[in-house]
Amino acid sequence: MLEEYQGSLKTLEEHIGYGFRSPALLKQALTHSSFANEQRINKGKNYERLEFLGDAVLELVTSEYLFRTHGSVPEGELTKMRASMVCEQSLALCARDLDLGRFLLLGRGEEATGGRNRDSIISDVLEAMIGAIYLDGGMEAARRFIDRFILSDLADRQLFYDSKSGLQELVQGKLKKDFSYELMEESGPEHDKLFRVSVHMDDEVLGVGEGKTKKAAEQDAAYKALLLLRDRGCI
Repeated sequence: MLEEYQGSLKTLEEHIGYGFRSPALLKQALTHSSFANEQRINKGKNYERLEFLGDAVLELVTSEYLFRTHGSVPEGELTKMRASMVCEQSLALCARDLDLGRFLLLGRGEEATGGRNRDSIISDVLEAMIGAIYLDGGMEAARRFIDRFILSDLADRQLFYDSKSGLQELVQGKLKKDFSYELMEESGPEHDKLFRVSVHMDDEVLGVGEGKTKKAAEQDAAYKALLLLRDRGCI
């Protein structure tokens, strides 16, 4: 089992384009406290301390990026932009792009309650990964990882983060129309539900979204609607 897991970490290293000199750091970055507690591993061997470090590295790299690329934007706006880029939901999107949930070491309780797909956990793991790369390879290695997997596709991520308010402003403000969300389906056990929601303008379905909460599904649907309206030249 251990050899199989170590082999899967090699797949992750290939995907991120970084090979750890200390594989133990990568494993620690992927170890939730629930797993460490069950295995009676020292508490320092879960990802929480690495997350603390990675959060600081991410904030520095993101701040520098915004400072250099938005030379005329005042401090208050830069702070808002940074907050949207490194918020839990945005980082969870990046973590899903990397399929980090697949590599997590979780306790039985967290596994049973859907922890592998929970935004709060996988966003923390992404920050822990940054901390691990920083310790293993230094700031430049961490910066390359952040540039490639967090600071890329910012326009679409910003669109997703602001999707519900953005759709409302576009449809009701610019297009002068009304729109509504409709719950299409609710499935799965109580601890791991999946919601499917559609968003409508007039008699047209603009987008269909899914999520672990109704709000998340609405946000996904709004994002799909914004992409459609962008393709139509409405944005």
